[in-house]
Amino acid sequence: MRPAAAKLLSIVLFSPVPQALAAPPDLIVHNGKIVTVDEHFSVADALAIDGGRIAAVGSNSTVLALAGPDTKVIDLGGKTILPGLIDTHTHPLGAAMYEFDHFVPDMETIADVLEYFRQRAQVVPEGEWIRLQQVFITRLREQRYPTRAELDEAAPNHALYFRTGPDASLNSLALELSGIDRQFRIPQGTLGRIERNESGEPTGIIRSGAHLIEFHESQKQPSRADKRRRLKELIAAYNKVGLTSIADRNASEEALSLYEDLLDAGELTARVFVSFAVNAQEPLEDIEAKVAKLARHPRHSYDPMLWLRGIKFFMDGGMLTGSAFMREPWGVSDVYSISDPSYRGMRFVPPGKAYAIARLALAHGLQPTAHSVGDGAVHALIDAYAEINDEFRVREMRPCITHSNFMSPEAIERMAEIGIVADLQPAWLERDGATLLKQFGEARLRYFQPYKSLRQAGVTVGGGSDHMQKVGGMRSINPYNPFFGIWIALRRQPRWTDAVMQPEQRLTREAAIRLYTINNAHITFAEDEKGSLEVGKLADLIVLDRDILECPTQEVKDILVEQTYLDGELVYQAGKEDGI
Repeated sequence: MRPAAAKLLSIVLFSPVPQALAAPPDLIVHNGKIVTVDEHFSVADALAIDGGRIAAVGSNSTVLALAGPDTKVIDLGGKTILPGLIDTHTHPLGAAMYEFDHFVPDMETIADVLEYFRQRAQVVPEGEWIRLQQVFITRLREQRYPTRAELDEAAPNHALYFRTGPDASLNSLALELSGIDRQFRIPQGTLGRIERNESGEPTGIIRSGAHLIEFHESQKQPSRADKRRRLKELIAAYNKVGLTSIADRNASEEALSLYEDLLDAGELTARVFVSFAVNAQEPLEDIEAKVAKLARHPRHSYDPMLWLRGIKFFMDGGMLTGSAFMREPWGVSDVYSISDPSYRGMRFVPPGKAYAIARLALAHGLQPTAHSVGDGAVHALIDAYAEINDEFRVREMRPCITHSNFMSPEAIERMAEIGIVADLQPAWLERDGATLLKQFGEARLRYFQPYKSLRQAGVTVGGGSDHMQKVGGMRSINPYNPFFGIWIALRRQPRWTDAVMQPEQRLTREAAIRLYTINNAHITFAEDEKGSLEVGKLADLIVLDRDILECPTQEVKDILVEQTYLDGELVYQAGKEDGI
């Protein structure tokens, strides 16, 4: 499927007298509530689609007057339409393959984790590795890592690797096979941290140390055809929740090649903005060669379906695991197994190198972004962008911060001054807020995901999911259902609590919808092509089962998509055989 060339002449939006089109449109939908998400957040009755683009938006009478004998005309029956939704932070290939070998049950307790390892130990031969990925400790009822002793009890004859983000908990056999004992020391200049008890024995907690673990895969390995099939299925699942565009925020050569396969076969049903993975630990000359190669890649030329437009590197660890780089110490913590009162987390990239990588990207026409969770990492990345901005203005290049959870008034002010954009993940507030409140208290969370402050300052912020594992809008680890994200921006209530985290940072429905539409279009350099339903833009739109502007707030997270259209073509439909 390719965007058809537009065969239209512009008409004035909501003009009482329609101007003539070059030909009657292909499709008209009317008698609806069309939330355009234009500058004024206008609501229209009808729209016309021609050649894959929007030909007219306005009143029923204005748009219906454009119909010709071959125009398909559909009565919406009062249904609400939104622009196709956009997620600016996904990891589709990894998510698609997460359960390729076997089903992974939901886990809410340490007992669930240990039972998973026990069950897998019945299948995996003794002495081999069993890895469980991305079951975050902030989302376990006990709010802690499984201990080395607990893992040993669950499967003493297997090497157990509980990997959660950049950090992990290992059992004794896994430590032994990796050569990590009382005498082991991380080489100078190498990333990582090994937590130890009072006697110097490793506790099993390894921070940002995947390269130290001698893991060997024990699961069956997929073929390229398996990956292609499952990636196609996942993108169809994105369509089901209303997503017509995504950003792959840490793409590999393999992922880019698989997207190309789907595109060439006419099977890519969501637009993909690609931020290519860059390992900031590599020598700078190697990074420079890689960035230059990306700039020469054919996919770096604009294509509305598949566009290689950015790079992504990592500034720090994670707030879900205890390694985000903070401006103040984390504090001794049973939750995160932190015993050092001066520990501030893990910073992966020194100042000069962060500046150099970001400058390389901008100089080659690539948008830089970096995983920056803690306020220390956020400020460090802003410093790098500010230094570049002293040499040449970067606003039009839209340097980005990914995650940007812990912020400050001065960070917001500098982002607005420089023109820095950000992709945030509302689900983390709901999923992890209870643990964060327990660890940091309300004062240090005053500027946690401060959506309203960012909006008032003029910083463009988009909503993303950081979807990494499992298929299913709410089943996935890091839910990718955008209506869940919109609801969180409206409520700001962490699960397992009655608390509201900074109610003054709540967004209106209009502003929350913009997170997943025009804001994300802007972040991905496509606000002139999508993100709103306006004349000349791509005909990406979705039909909802209820009115998102009027339904009770609690229902927003339960909104279902009845149809999803890309380029004016149906890519998802629930319950009907024909029409919108």
